Amino acid sequence: MDQSHSNTSQSRSADRKTIEKNRRIQMKALYSELNSLLPQTSREPLTLPDQLDEAASYIKKLQVNVEKKRERKRKLLATAAFDKLNSSGSSSMSSSVDISVPRRLPKIEIQETGSILHIFLVTSLEHKFMFYHEIIRVLTEELGTEISHAGYSIVDDAVFHTIHSKVEDCDYGARSRIYERLKKLVNSVN
Repeated sequence: MDQSHSNTSQSRSADRKTIEKNRRIQMKALYSELNSLLPQTSREPLTLPDQLDEAASYIKKLQVNVEKKRERKRKLLATAAFDKLNSSGSSSMSSSVDISVPRRLPKIEIQETGSILHIFLVTSLEHKFMFYHEIIRVLTEELGTEISHAGYSIVDDAVFHTIHSKVEDCDYGARSRIYERLKKLVNSVN
């Protein structure tokens, strides 16, 4: 009985050793594959913990890069849609735009949703805030509207301003005055 117990124990020990050896071989192959996917920054081989640190750092850099590219794509699509909207005069949002025609800036588009006016202004980089501040002044001081949101983003040499302004529900004359006043302000430069 002692002999069979000893043989069984040795067999299990050998099985565990074989399993562990196979696991280590597989892990080594996986680490090697992971390391081969990383950009080679140094000529000397890295230790396993350094390889893992390098992989984690590289993955984080890739994630940041992907997010930047997504944001750039979103801005470019918004630019294309805004240009298409301005060139066609309609409200269909499409991303196919003939970019060979130079843009004349500044441009303004005003859309109405209930009592909210959505004002989209595109300016050149050198006039980044000139029109923006003037439009805010006209809206608040001259026309008495309430700004609920104002923001901007920069794509290459263009600045995209977005302003949401609340207009009194019953004052339809004010809406047309706002539209005409802002168009006149921007068109005075074109």
